[in-house]
Amino acid sequence: MTTSKYMKTLSDQEWHAIVEKLQVKFGEDLQMEGILFLIGIQELGMGYKKFTKDQKLDVLHIAISTLLEPFGYYDFVGRDSDGWPHWTRNEKLPALKPMQQELLMKQSIKDYFSDIIIE
Repeated sequence: MTTSKYMKTLSDQEWHAIVEKLQVKFGEDLQMEGILFLIGIQELGMGYKKFTKDQKLDVLHIAISTLLEPFGYYDFVGRDSDGWPHWTRNEKLPALKPMQQELLMKQSIKDYFSDIIIE
């Protein structure tokens, strides 16, 4: 599967609408990393708790794997005995320029939240 096949055009207005709705819900000035952390926490399914630095990176990885799974880059394998989800990587991500990476993540975030926060 190719990323470009699934990428849509996401306007700045659409992105800002998503961020604003999340900020209202969570009461913080959210940037990309914060939004990824929220997605990772949601997918982890354990609620918010204190995490070590390594666990915070793992939570971000959960979010990225979740967001890139629909593009065919990851397959969900299951959860370990501690309840942490795991994926296998199917395809190597294509070489994307930073702006392309950002657009891919923004579109993936929009898709993730579309049923939850977007009218």
